[in-house]
Amino acid sequence: MSTLLNKGHEEGPVAKAIENQTAKLPSDTYLWAAVGAMGVSLALQCLKQKHVSLFIGQWAAPFLLMGIYNKIVKVEGND
Repeated sequence: MSTLLNKGHEEGPVAKAIENQTAKLPSDTYLWAAVGAMGVSLALQCLKQKHVSLFIGQWAAPFLLMGIYNKIVKVEGND
């Protein structure tokens, strides 16, 4: 079934290169990066660095999304 859905679809060279590199990282790397960003954000809030804290705190969601993408690439494989 998956071959029918992917028929005629091929990843570009940039996507292939990114997938090949990110597949080498353990999936929990992204989880720890998100937790680390939240921890640094909390510490900066405690140090009254509100703007920097909010900036760093917003990194958690992209890290988690990259982890999901990494997991999908590992499970489904890359072309």
